[in-house]
Amino acid sequence: MSSQNLPDMRDLQQPLIPSSDRKSDGQEKLTIDEMLQKYCGEFGKWQLKHFILTSLAWALEAFHTMVMIFADRDPKWWCTGPDCWAQAQICGLPPGSWDWVDGPGSSTISEWGLMCDDKYKVGLVQALFFFGCMIGAGIFGHLSDSSLGRKGSLTTICLLNGILGCLTALSPNYLVYTFLRFLSGLGTGGVGMCAFVLATEPIGPSKRGVAGMSTFYFFSTGIALLSGIAYLFPSWRSLYVASSIPSILFVTFIIPFLSESPRWFLVRGKAKDAMKVMRLMAQSNGRILPQDVHLVLDDDANNTNYVENPKDDGSPIEEREAIKGSLRDVLRSPVTRLRLYLAVVINFCCAIVYYGLSLNVVNLDTNLYLNVLLNAVAEMPAYTLTAIMLNKFGRKPLTIGTMWFSGVFCLLATMMKSYGTWKILRMICGVLGIFGMSGTYNLLFIYTVELFPTVVRNAALGCATQASQMGAILAPLVVVLGTRLPFALFSICGIFGGLLGFYLPETLNRPLYDTMTGMEEGEAIWIS
Repeated sequence: MSSQNLPDMRDLQQPLIPSSDRKSDGQEKLTIDEMLQKYCGEFGKWQLKHFILTSLAWALEAFHTMVMIFADRDPKWWCTGPDCWAQAQICGLPPGSWDWVDGPGSSTISEWGLMCDDKYKVGLVQALFFFGCMIGAGIFGHLSDSSLGRKGSLTTICLLNGILGCLTALSPNYLVYTFLRFLSGLGTGGVGMCAFVLATEPIGPSKRGVAGMSTFYFFSTGIALLSGIAYLFPSWRSLYVASSIPSILFVTFIIPFLSESPRWFLVRGKAKDAMKVMRLMAQSNGRILPQDVHLVLDDDANNTNYVENPKDDGSPIEEREAIKGSLRDVLRSPVTRLRLYLAVVINFCCAIVYYGLSLNVVNLDTNLYLNVLLNAVAEMPAYTLTAIMLNKFGRKPLTIGTMWFSGVFCLLATMMKSYGTWKILRMICGVLGIFGMSGTYNLLFIYTVELFPTVVRNAALGCATQASQMGAILAPLVVVLGTRLPFALFSICGIFGGLLGFYLPETLNRPLYDTMTGMEEGEAIWIS
């Protein structure tokens, strides 16, 4: 699809499918977006409560992902013998001439001797965790679109993470620890994806973008809280327990108050359940949803041939067989195939830059807890600015702009020397680079969600998340290449990813499609 045919053809503030007055036998048939705009409210009290409770899962993802920074940290050591004081490195020192300041249980490195020739094992654990995330994103992306649903998948993931995190604290050796971290990655890879979709699908089109961008505040807050938890629990074993229990508490006390997505109910042929959620939403928002209004999928919007079954209150509601979708359907459609390829590559490039620049925090010779806290806080202004500009400039220009912003400053960093004022300027360029890419990382979630219909949304988002995790796996390998070369590669990824953004369509104020047919018909109207 040519990019020149998209945003300049018509006013992006106008919905692609106008509000409908479709009626059959006195029944008004509306899509979910139309019902939200006309009767239920796009972002009322119900959506606010549901959004906050669901997005708490993002903090849990931050706990399980970033705990490695503290559990696998380089602990401090001190000399105990006369042959030690002239050395600045542990490697080469005779046994008994040095010891760990906080004891062997403060870190996995000190407990299992993962230094010197075995230092690579620390990076191996982290890479396998992200490899697990990549696989888990695909698995739970499929399950959340099919049998488990959004809420069921999130419940399973959080319970799995809580149990595995506590078991990790009992690891008797390095091999068991590595295996359990890989299994934790399987669950962690799907947390943010399922929470994001479940939180944003019940929100109306004009509010969905800003709300979706706001989910990342919970992730950054989780990182900030983790630095405090790590300070209170200096032992790596106690830290894993302390950072895992919140996931079990989330399943016990928060999940029961969440509703399944009405969009998932609808595409699974459960129109009655979808209408129950919509009526509860309207009631909580102080709105009235008439009895003669019910939901239809976008590909049925103009079809009046329905089989109507009575509800308990006697009013008719439409039922149909569940509509299933898979990645095969995404690849089969010319509309979604190109979108998937672009989303995968752009997410891959974004993750290499984001995680690559973030990993430098462990290389700074300052307080680790404070560094992680400041790094988390520094990302929040990027989320705020992108949220403010999202509905003004649109998803496409903002994606291109933030990636180029990061790429340009990474390019400038390659020109800086490693001493004096140049060293400070390089640090500033790195901060601005992660500032821009944080905005991109945030934006890509809402953008990817809007590019695909409900029936395959999480499967497509799972692929994009898998690509992101692949970038996270490669990021540490890029960081060890030296000083200038990593910045050069980060710059290439940022600028190239921005260029690919030109081939994506704008989704500002466009409807969230439910089916592949509905999207293809909608895009045909848009292009014409």
